[in-house]
Amino acid sequence: MNEPIVQVGVGIFVLKDDKFLMQQRKGAHGAGTWSTPGGKLEFGESFEETAQRETKEETDLTITNIELAGVANNFFPKDTKHYVTIWMVSDYESGTARITEPEKCSAQAWHTFDDLPTPLFLTLDEQMVAHVKRRMEKLTK
Repeated sequence: MNEPIVQVGVGIFVLKDDKFLMQQRKGAHGAGTWSTPGGKLEFGESFEETAQRETKEETDLTITNIELAGVANNFFPKDTKHYVTIWMVSDYESGTARITEPEKCSAQAWHTFDDLPTPLFLTLDEQMVAHVKRRMEKLTK
């Protein structure tokens, strides 16, 4: 039996016109829940590089001004998964959001913290949402 491992994920809040992009997840882990674009950190990548790559792969958007927004440590006993999620915030630079990985995402929409879709993905709990909201407010002042 393989030993369980901890994986590092990067979630990206892409800001555009006071909103950020959310995606409805598809697949076994978190199917039907909403989160931001994101994915696993690859060997040798910085958090910023992962944010750029995953955003482009999942949405076809180009982002800029990428900064750390928060960190979450989540254990999913039912799925035997343990993730450290690095939350990043970025500005939209160019492109039109579209679903580029239909096997992983069933919907995309721009939201504010006042109109979050439900249910949210487990790593995006109320505490992390509040933290990211405060961080984003500081960045936009």
